[in-house]
Formats: sequence, C-alpha cells, structure tokens
Amino acid sequence: MMLMTNEKISLFPILLINFISTLGYSIILPFLVILVLKLGGNELSYGFLGATYSAFQFIGAPVLGNWSDKYGRKKILLLSEAGTFAGWLLFLVAIYIPAKRTSPHNDFLKIFANTLPLFLLFVSRAVDGLTGGNISVANAYLADISNKADRKKNFGKVSASSNLGYIVGPALAGILGATALGISLPVIAAMAVSLTGLFVIAFGLNETKPKVLEATVNEISVHKVLGQESKECYNPGAPGKTNFFTVLRLPTVAYFLVLYFLIFLWFNFFYVSFPVYVVQQLKWDLFQLGIFFAVLSGILVVVQGPVLTWLSPRMSGSAMVIAGNLMLAVAFVLFCYKSIALIYTGVLFFSFGNGIMWPSFLALMSNAAGDKYQGSVQGFAGSAGSVASIIGLVSGAYIYRVFGANIFLLAAAFMVIIALCSFRLISIEKSAGSN
Repeated sequence: MMLMTNEKISLFPILLINFISTLGYSIILPFLVILVLKLGGNELSYGFLGATYSAFQFIGAPVLGNWSDKYGRKKILLLSEAGTFAGWLLFLVAIYIPAKRTSPHNDFLKIFANTLPLFLLFVSRAVDGLTGGNISVANAYLADISNKADRKKNFGKVSASSNLGYIVGPALAGILGATALGISLPVIAAMAVSLTGLFVIAFGLNETKPKVLEATVNEISVHKVLGQESKECYNPGAPGKTNFFTVLRLPTVAYFLVLYFLIFLWFNFFYVSFPVYVVQQLKWDLFQLGIFFAVLSGILVVVQGPVLTWLSPRMSGSAMVIAGNLMLAVAFVLFCYKSIALIYTGVLFFSFGNGIMWPSFLALMSNAAGDKYQGSVQGFAGSAGSVASIIGLVSGAYIYRVFGANIFLLAAAFMVIIALCSFRLISIEKSAGSN
C-alpha cells in the first residue's frame, strides 16, 4: 500500500485501537490472580507472571520500534495485535486443560511448571509481552499524522480513549465473570476485542510516513499507573544516540531517574500483593475485583482530568508531588484493614494522590531534561521503570509471602520517605522558574 499524506488520515481508527488495547488487558486484570491460584499457583507465581510480561516487553519493544520505522507502523501494529490474540488463545486453552500437578525436582521451577495450565499462562504472557508494542507504536503513528500544533490535543484524545478502556474493562470482567461460564467468558471477550483490533488495523488504518517527535508529549494515561507500563518502542527525542553517563551528568537528572525507579518499584509491590490479599484473605470474587479496578480507574481519570486542571494554576508541581506521595502513604495504611469502607476510602486517597503526583513529577522531569536531551531522558526513565517493574513484581511477591498485609505498611513508610526526598523539587522548580 502506498503511503498516504499524513494530514488526510483520520484519528478515529488509532483512537479505537488504543481503546481496544487497554480494554483487552483490563478485562483480564481483575481475574488474573484468581486464575493463577485456581491453576495451582501462589503469590510468587502471580508476581513472576506479571514480571514475565514486563521482561519480554523490555526485550521486544526496541525491536518493534525499529521495525515500525523500517517496515511501517501498520505492519507492526498487525504483528503486535496478532501476538495479543495468540496470548488470549493460550489463556483460553489453559483454562480448559486439567490442572494436574507435576513434581519438578527444582523448587524454583515449581513456581512456573507445577501444572501445565500455569506454564501456558507464562507462555501466553511472554508472547503478549514480546509483541506488546500496541500502545507505543500507536503513539508513534499518532505523531506521524499530527501537526505540531495539534499534537498535544491529539495525544490527549489518545489518553482519553485508553483511560476509557480501563474503566469499561474491569467492570465488564466482573459482570461477565458472574455468569455461568465464569472466568472463560472474560477471556473469550478479550479474544473478541483483540480480533476486532486486527480487523480495524487491517481494513481501517492507512500507512503513514514516519516522523520524529521534536519533543516528548507527556501522555497522562491510567495504564501508566495500573501495573502495565507500556515501554516506548521509539525514541521521540533528538536524532542520534546519547550516552547514558552524559545524561547522568546533567543537573538533577540522576535525582529524577532515582525517584522514577523508586516510585515504580514500590507501586509494583502494591500491584502484586493487593489482588492476592483480597482474594486469599478477604475472599473477594471476580465481580468485586472488577468493580474495585473500575472505580479506581474512573476516579483516576477524573483526578487527572478536571481536578488536575483546576489545581495546576493554584498549586506548584513540587507541592503536588509531595502531597500526592503522602496521600499514597495514607492509602496503603488503609488497605491493611479488612473493612470495605476503609479500603474504598483508601481508593480515594490512592487515586487522588497518584492522580496529582505522577503527572506533576513527569512535568518536572521533562523540564529538567530540556529540549536537547528530552527523548534520551524519557527513554532512560522508561527503561528504569521497566526494570523497577520486574524487580518490584518479583521481590514484592516474596515480601508479601513473608509479611502478608504488612507489606502495605512497608509501602506506606517508603512513600513517606519518597515524599521527604521530594522536598528538593521545591528548589529545582524555583530555579527553573527564575531562568
């Protein structure tokens, strides 16, 4: 197919693809822990399963990015969506295979292969992660078809479409999971969503002429804070490669990268432990988990939209980072209790704290990077986040196994420490404002 002029290409197909990509994952998000436990796994299996996706995406994302520049965005989006569909197909197969336990001699292998269906889940997440560039290649596609003046507005529309998927998906999972088909129906729905994505890409998307982003657009999306950080497949900054140590020598950049890593590390402690905690200790079912994640996503969208818009001119970015981390500490403490009222109060603190902290932190880091090193700093930060996700999911599972719900108190203490470390942002922000 010949390349079309980017100005003639409609936004609707790429917005639909973003919605479909987040909807598919968010449908399985609530019941993934239930399925792992049902198939003979435990909290360690669940942690390693989450890390498997992140690890394979870390490997595959740069390759997909290079291929999308060389062979075209549409072909790579097709490949990525096909990998997602294959992953859901393996999921469905895993559900219907009898969970007959095996006895590996190595205790470590028992985490992965004590049942064949559990092993298939790991394979499915690896396949999806290796081809998991849907969102980030879609962002590159959007950059191709957007003029500089419209880019921020268009990325806002993409964020809205992604966030909508994270509201609809968990609620849909809870409703579908309550039927006679149980867990099978949400998986079938995820497959149908992915198949729809393949048809949209194949027949509704035109190829583009690749462009290079002159500056990074800070996209505010719920998937960034719900345990599935999408690693960017392309460098949106200046052409050429920048040495990591050159970036570290920039004023305050090393400080921002360390904070970025620590925030992601401790957030993943929550993501791996909370679902296991509520299923094992509070006996939540799929419907309750689906409603929980849908409410969490919905509040996040409101906070990151109108609330943050109203707060931004009235409160400094550094103050929102500090206040947000303290609110997160309160949320983690409330998650220790078995009261539904206190847990959902914790959801309010979590959503509000995260909703004002994370966008403010990204904006301050972007300002510190400057125009010349914008892409390099964002790229290294994304890599730090990916590594933190892998480490956090695995180590968080081990810590939860030892300390149980007390892991939330540990996370709360660490968020207080991060808030104290964030006081340096006040002087950094003042210095940037005076220049």
